[in-house]
Amino acid sequence: MKKNIINLCVLHIVLAVYSFLAIFSKLASGEELLSLKFCIYYGLALFGLFVYAVVWQQLLKKLPLITAYANKAVTVIWGIVWGFIFFQEPVTVKKIAGALIIIAGVYLVVSADAETEQEECNG
Repeated sequence: MKKNIINLCVLHIVLAVYSFLAIFSKLASGEELLSLKFCIYYGLALFGLFVYAVVWQQLLKKLPLITAYANKAVTVIWGIVWGFIFFQEPVTVKKIAGALIIIAGVYLVVSADAETEQEECNG
């Protein structure tokens, strides 16, 4: 169980970094195509996506597929946070409501998965 919690924490860190990479893409989109800044931003985004893909594949070995993909929805929440911090986008009531629905859904999937795992260990 403790190992699963560690894997979930690593998963959420990786998903936060993955969502952060969208900032580089957005910054690249504001630059002239193939300019130095464009290449730097785009290169950082591609490199980060490569690292993310490798770590994601390793996590899929350790976590149930449904748990990993259900948790991927938190990238929407991170997108709200990054938009507010870096681009001064407003955090609206609808965004907060959506974030709460995502958190509830992730919780339901993870807790159901934990119950199934516990039943398999006991029975």
